[in-house]
Amino acid sequence: MPLYAAALTVKEELRRLGSPQMKKLEWPVVSVGSVSAGGAGKTPVVIALAKLLQSRGWYVDVLSRGYGREGAGIDCVDAKKVGAARFFGDEPVLMAQAGVRVWVGVDRYAVGVRAEHDGQGEQTADSSAALRNDKQEVKKVHLLDDGFQHRRLEREIDIALVTEEDLADVLLPAGNLRERLEALGRSDVVVIREEERESVEARVGKLMRAGALLWSVHRRLRFPAPLGVLSAGLRPVAFCAIARPEGFAKALQEAGCGIIETVAFNDHLPYTAKEMEQLVEIAKRLEASGFVTTEKDAVKLSPALRAQLEVVGPVVVVGLEAEFVYPERVARELEARLG
Repeated sequence: MPLYAAALTVKEELRRLGSPQMKKLEWPVVSVGSVSAGGAGKTPVVIALAKLLQSRGWYVDVLSRGYGREGAGIDCVDAKKVGAARFFGDEPVLMAQAGVRVWVGVDRYAVGVRAEHDGQGEQTADSSAALRNDKQEVKKVHLLDDGFQHRRLEREIDIALVTEEDLADVLLPAGNLRERLEALGRSDVVVIREEERESVEARVGKLMRAGALLWSVHRRLRFPAPLGVLSAGLRPVAFCAIARPEGFAKALQEAGCGIIETVAFNDHLPYTAKEMEQLVEIAKRLEASGFVTTEKDAVKLSPALRAQLEVVGPVVVVGLEAEFVYPERVARELEARLG
């Protein structure tokens, strides 16, 4: 940790003395990120923001690096493409499945330029109301996914998520923090979880700069109907390749899902037959009734990989949804800052 902290200090000092000029896109940019390396719940919040803006007539797209993808160059995510998660990245595919247009590429300024060129005159189904009057110009916005540390692209609004676990964490590699908590002071908006408000609001407030906004979100698991938490039987094994897998296990238990084991793989791991064999072996040894996993993991499971697991029992995919506690207020404050 001392080496990482020292490198971080040098990096911040170089930025203070004169960082490279940030590039500006034609459309406004809203960055969504966090101080942690994962597990803050950015993807559900990006989806919630996109849907909120779409419902108010905005054309919305997401600019993402596409972490861990095998594809190269700049691409618009096609969630129906065979092997989509490998080609575009798991989180971009998950956002695209939710009905959000997502672009991926290493250079997010170049990604934004391409998105603006291809997005001229286009609209999502939710923003069609904005075109009922052909004299009314469609409002357009980019959501910059995981952009809090990406300082090369100018943004109108910097949104940072923080959790109770973040407040007790330390810097990489000993912990999960990319930056010190004081970095929250450069954000325009801080988002917390409503269930953690009582324990974190005062501490977060001391880290925020004057004029910054505080929003909160409700998070809930979505189990498939009609059996809900019993969809994978009474003794399922949970598995995931996400940051902070203990949070997923805890949420399942609190929802009443009787998991008997949680198998955690490295974050963003591309699944192969090897991992499926490992899961089947564990499940059979524990006499499990099936499997439970996340949507982020499910997009990486091919039909063949699913079939390997189904020799044990059903493979149930649990969604994680985020909803702003005061969506109308969030929309007003967001639009006010977007001008």
